[in-house]
Amino acid sequence: MNIILLSGGSGKRLWPLSNDVRSKQFIKIFREETQAYQSMIQRIYRQIQSIDKDAVITIATAKTQVSAIHNQLGNDVNISVEPCRRDTFPAIVLATAYLRDVQGVSEDEAVVVCPVDPYVGDEYFQALMDLKVQAEKEEARLVLMGIEPTYPSEKYGYIIPEDKNAVSKVGTFKEKPNIETAERYIAQGALWNGGVFAYKIKYVLDKAHDMIDFTDYADLYAKYESLTKISFDYAVVEKESDIQVMRYNGDWKDLGTWNTLTEAMKENCIGNGVLDQECKNVHVINELDIPILCMGLKDVVVSASPDGILVSDKEQSSYIKPYVDKFVQDAKFAEKSWGSYTVLDVQEESMTIKVTLNPHQRMNYHSHEYRDEVWTVTAGTGKVIVDGVEQQVKPGDVISMPAGCRHTMIAETELQVIEVQLGKSIRASDKQKYELEDEF
Repeated sequence: MNIILLSGGSGKRLWPLSNDVRSKQFIKIFREETQAYQSMIQRIYRQIQSIDKDAVITIATAKTQVSAIHNQLGNDVNISVEPCRRDTFPAIVLATAYLRDVQGVSEDEAVVVCPVDPYVGDEYFQALMDLKVQAEKEEARLVLMGIEPTYPSEKYGYIIPEDKNAVSKVGTFKEKPNIETAERYIAQGALWNGGVFAYKIKYVLDKAHDMIDFTDYADLYAKYESLTKISFDYAVVEKESDIQVMRYNGDWKDLGTWNTLTEAMKENCIGNGVLDQECKNVHVINELDIPILCMGLKDVVVSASPDGILVSDKEQSSYIKPYVDKFVQDAKFAEKSWGSYTVLDVQEESMTIKVTLNPHQRMNYHSHEYRDEVWTVTAGTGKVIVDGVEQQVKPGDVISMPAGCRHTMIAETELQVIEVQLGKSIRASDKQKYELEDEF
C-alpha cells in the first residue's frame, strides 16, 4: 500500500507545546503501558507498519518539519519536502510526482492520502487498505473515506451520500456548518470529511497538468513557489463528478484542541505534576524542571513549556489561537535531526541554550560571522572539531569558538552541552554550513 501522510500546520491551538517550529504532531504525550511516550506522527507511522509491513509511507511536509521527522522516525523515512507552503493541492501533487519519478511507483498504482494527526484504532488502517482496493476497482476516479459523525460538529465539512450503502456515490458536499445545520446534515445521513481519500497516481497527475505547466517532479519542485495556494478539496474533490465515499464507523478523533487531546491521554499528569484529591477531570503536561501543583480544580488543562504556561478551562481552550497570535517571540524549544535545544536565557547581547545531541549524531559543520560561542559539556562523551582540529570531550570541558571559526560537535553517548552565544547580533540566519570532509 502506498500512503501519503500530510504533515503540516503550526498547531497554535496546542500552545505552549506547539508553535511555529514544533507542530502538534511532534508532541510526545501517548504511551502504551511501560513504553516511552510517543508523538502523533510516531504513533500513526508505527501503526501503519504493524498493520502492513510492506506499506510505502511518504510524508508530505514543509522544510521546517524535516529535522523533527528525522529525529522522531529516523533517516530512512521517505519525505516529499515542500520548498514553501502552498496548501494541500500542490503538496499532494508534489508528493504524487515524488512517488512516480523518485520512488518509481507506476502511474496505475493506487495511493491513499490521510492526515498525520488523527487518533485512531487499528481498524482505521484496515479501512485505508479497503479504500485502496476500492480505488483500484476504478468504479470512480476518486474514493473518499466518510467518517460516521458522533455528534453535530462545526469543525468538519460534510459529505452527503446518495444512499446508505457501505460504498456510495457522493450526492453533494457541505461546508463547515453551525450546530443546527450540522444536525440537519446528520439526519440526512451525512458523513464527516476527514481529508482521507484514494486515487490512482495517473488521475492526480493528469488533473495537475490541466492546472500547472510542469514536466516531472524536479520541474514541479523548481516551480513550486509560483504555484497558486489552493486546497485539494477546492481544486479536485468538489469539482469531480465521478466520486465515491466509503463509510467508516471506527475510532477516529481529531486532536486539534486541548479539550480533545486530553481525552486521548491515558494519565492525568505528564511530567512533574501533582493533583490533590479534589481535582476532577484535570490534566497537566509539564516540560519544565519545576513542579506544578493543582488543588481543587475541575475541567482544567495546565500545560507548561519553555514557550509559556497555559491554565485554561477545557472548553474555553478551543479559543486559544487569537490570543497566542498576539505573542511575539521566537520558539524556545525545537527538535533537530541530531537532537534538540532549549533556550534558557536571552539578554541584549547573549543567549544561553541547553543542547542535547542524540547518541552517534552530529551537528552541521558551520560558522557564525557575528557571534562568539562557548560550549560547556555537562553530560555524556563525544568530540568537537574546531577549524579542523579534533578534540575528545567529557563533562566539565569548555570549548571557545570565536566568530568566523568552523565547528561541530559529535556525540558518542547522549551529549548535553550549555551553549552561550555572545554578540551584538544574534540571529538564526547567521550560519554558514560547510562539508566536514573539506577539512581532512
